[in-house]
Amino acid sequence: MSDLSPELDRSAHSPLLASIIARHDYAVVGEEDFDTIAASHPLSMLLVAGDWWRLAECDDLAVVVPELDKALGGHVGVLVAARDAERAMQRRFRFASFPALIFLREGQYLGAMEGIRDWSEYMNELPDMLGREPSDPPPFRMPSGCATPNGDA
Repeated sequence: MSDLSPELDRSAHSPLLASIIARHDYAVVGEEDFDTIAASHPLSMLLVAGDWWRLAECDDLAVVVPELDKALGGHVGVLVAARDAERAMQRRFRFASFPALIFLREGQYLGAMEGIRDWSEYMNELPDMLGREPSDPPPFRMPSGCATPNGDA
């Protein structure tokens, strides 16, 4: 039986996200240029999409990003993490699951939102998050049910 579907390019963004990036001219950032680009924006929203072929939420959140951009009046620079920089961004900003939105002021951490949310949650949480003083990301927490090196769950 032949497979009529093309081979997935797992090193690239999903076709949907790639079209959104192109349509809205969003900057794709890697580890090397992230600090410079993020610092150039008074406020930034970084999409760290994750494995789109495994997680349907990746494309769901990709569709929400332009709507959030519009709701924020274009006052937030939209950045998209390059696929090869996603794990580094996860370590840096200490979020547990993909996809995630990271909010920054002049490149400094304000907060993160993981997964897809109801629109009302974005509208309720964003004013508080964008009004915060920059801080270090919270400590990374293992998801519940994961064992630690000493055997604790």
